[in-house]
Amino acid sequence: MFLRLFTDLRAAKVPVTLREYLALLEGVEADLAEHRVDEFYYLARTCLVKDERHLDRFDRVFAQVFKGMETLSQAFEQTGIPEEWLRKLAEKYLTDEEKAQLQGLGWDKLWETLKQRLEEQKGRHQGGSKWIGTAGTSPYGAYGYNPEGVRIGQDKNRNFRAVKVWDQREFKDFDDTRELGVRNLRIALRRLRKFARTGAAEELDLDTTIFETARHGYLDVKLRPERRNAVKVLLFLDVGGSMDWHVELAEELFSAARAEFKHFEHFYFHNCPYERVWKENRRRHDQVIPTFELLRTYPADYRCVFVGDASMSPYEIAMPGGSVEHWNEEAGSVWMERLTGRFPKSVWLNPVQQHLWSYTQSIRQISGLMGGRMFPLTLDGLDGAMKVLAR
Repeated sequence: MFLRLFTDLRAAKVPVTLREYLALLEGVEADLAEHRVDEFYYLARTCLVKDERHLDRFDRVFAQVFKGMETLSQAFEQTGIPEEWLRKLAEKYLTDEEKAQLQGLGWDKLWETLKQRLEEQKGRHQGGSKWIGTAGTSPYGAYGYNPEGVRIGQDKNRNFRAVKVWDQREFKDFDDTRELGVRNLRIALRRLRKFARTGAAEELDLDTTIFETARHGYLDVKLRPERRNAVKVLLFLDVGGSMDWHVELAEELFSAARAEFKHFEHFYFHNCPYERVWKENRRRHDQVIPTFELLRTYPADYRCVFVGDASMSPYEIAMPGGSVEHWNEEAGSVWMERLTGRFPKSVWLNPVQQHLWSYTQSIRQISGLMGGRMFPLTLDGLDGAMKVLAR
């Protein structure tokens, strides 16, 4: 509360220094205010106000901060303990041995049991192993631990164990103005070049103009289409929560690709491509693009590049309904096969360090669906991916 008084006074243009604030705290510690707000008012005014021109501002701020209080103990009571602290204190901390003893229910049993719990449960639960609650080992709820569970009402990822997330997720569009390593990435992307002159003749053809002028004896200006990279690219970007650690690198690649390719389109997906994608994360619920529409719109000569950590529940790839955000009628593997079948020149760029891939089942699954065309999102990995796409 005292800190709020100090910051509010500075916001109100009262010239209060840190030394004066510390002097006020020393006076409170010495019990000069006798625990009453009225006495504290005079103590604070004496310590913090050096010019009578600022008395009115001080009075307004003080009245706002200590409104309705008579004693300093009331000020301390209003501060309270942060809710986050209370939540953390209630969590159950498990040893590695205790975690290993917990068993997952399996996909079908997980949903059957959840339906049963919803019908039977009547109130809030905490620290248990059965009901929908918090801070326990139950497969359902938040801020606990279970090897395979449904995360409900939790802020951010913690253990990377949930097979389904019942939360509204919000993501930001990637920034295409980043310069990285962007220059190094653009150099790597230049392996994927196939120049052609197409379109309107708007560029001066100097050599031909000189030749024709000399041949005809008068100025004969010749134009030609601009020389452009004719390679066409579709970039699919994963915006799942586990990609938060790799956003900077993904943005650098996004910026480099947009600058390098004339024929370029990008789309977002969450963990694994399903029956819909989107171009703006803030409109991803009301302006989605059916994946079938992409398959019909873009010809097979487009190069397809997926960017994501491929770190998810195996169910998200292998099972209908595996998506963490919606009920997908067909498994993610089905859509991956359709996309790679339509665009045979496709690669997956993974920002996770390559030596860690073997530890994650979903990465092995995606790599298999890509026919082994998964590369690390490094300059060497990008170089290898461009060689594959350029064949």
